[in-house]
Amino acid sequence: MATLLIAEHDNSHLKDATNKAMTAAAALGGEVHILVAGQGCKAVADAAAKLQGAGKVLLAEAPAYEHDLAEPLAALIVSLAGSYDAIVAPATSRFKNVMPRVAALLDVMQVSEIIKVVAPDTFERPIYAGNAIQTVKSKDAKKVITVRTSTFQATGEGGSAAIETVAAAADPGLSSFVGEEVAKSDRPELSSAKIIVSGGRAMQSRENFTKYIEPLADKLGAGVGASRAAVDAGYAPNDWQVGQTGKVVAPELYIAVGISGAIQHLAGMKDSKVIVAINKDEDAPIFQVADYGLVADLYQAVPELTEELGKLGK
Repeated sequence: MATLLIAEHDNSHLKDATNKAMTAAAALGGEVHILVAGQGCKAVADAAAKLQGAGKVLLAEAPAYEHDLAEPLAALIVSLAGSYDAIVAPATSRFKNVMPRVAALLDVMQVSEIIKVVAPDTFERPIYAGNAIQTVKSKDAKKVITVRTSTFQATGEGGSAAIETVAAAADPGLSSFVGEEVAKSDRPELSSAKIIVSGGRAMQSRENFTKYIEPLADKLGAGVGASRAAVDAGYAPNDWQVGQTGKVVAPELYIAVGISGAIQHLAGMKDSKVIVAINKDEDAPIFQVADYGLVADLYQAVPELTEELGKLGK
C-alpha cells in the first residue's frame, strides 16, 4: 500500500502539521511519498526529504501553486493519484478546502480529521464536537484522508529521500489569485505553539487583549488564542480562534482566561496536556476539564501572574 502525503508549507518552511500527518500516513503501513507543491519551494522539498520514513519527495513548482488555490492543487493531486492507495493531508484550513475537491474528482468518500489509524481501511474520528468517537471503515479502493494533527506526535528527521520533479497539471482556470493581507507576528502560530494563552468574551474589548492577554503570552513565549465569542465580538482576529469552527490545538500548556468553556471551544483545546483556567464564575464549564483552576477576577489575577513571571526572569 503506497500513500501520498501532501505537505503543508509556506514555500519557505515545512510546517509542523506535515510532520504530524507523516506519523499518521506511516501508520497505514505502506511506503509514503510526500508531495511539495508551490513556487520556489525547493527548500521545503529538502526538509521533507529528511523526514523519517519518507520514501520519495515529489516536487511540483508552478505559479498556480504559489498561493494555495484549491482547484489547481486538487487537479495536481488527482493527476498523481493513480499509483497510490491513500492520499493524506493535515486537516488545516488549506486542505479543508483542497481535499473534498480531490475526493469528489476521484468519486470516493473523504475520511475527515482522523485521530487514530486502526487499520489501513479503518479510522477513528471525533464527532458531535468531540463528545463521541466514530470508527469509520472505508471500502473505497483509494482513501482520501485528512488528519487532526493535534493527536499525533511529529515525525522526526533521519531520512534521506530522493527528490523527483513532477510536471504541473493543467490548471482548471476556475480561480485566480487577486491579493492577500498576511498577519505577521513574532509569536508562535497556534497550530505549533507549545504554550497558548486564550481570552474569552469576558475580556470585553480588543484593548484588554492588548493590555492583559498579550503581555502574559509574551512572558511565556506563547501563542495567543481566543474563543469564538471574543472573535465574533471583534475583540480578536479570526486567525486567533480556537474551537470547533476555529483551530484545534493541543499544546503543552493552555491558559484559558475569561472563557466559560462552551462545548465548541472545548472541542478545540481539550487535548492540551495541561489546562489552566482563570474565571470568576466557579461554575463555569471550563473548570470541568481544567487541571488547575483559579476563581478570580481576571483583571487582577492576570497582571499579578504576569508580574510574578517577570520576577522569575520570564
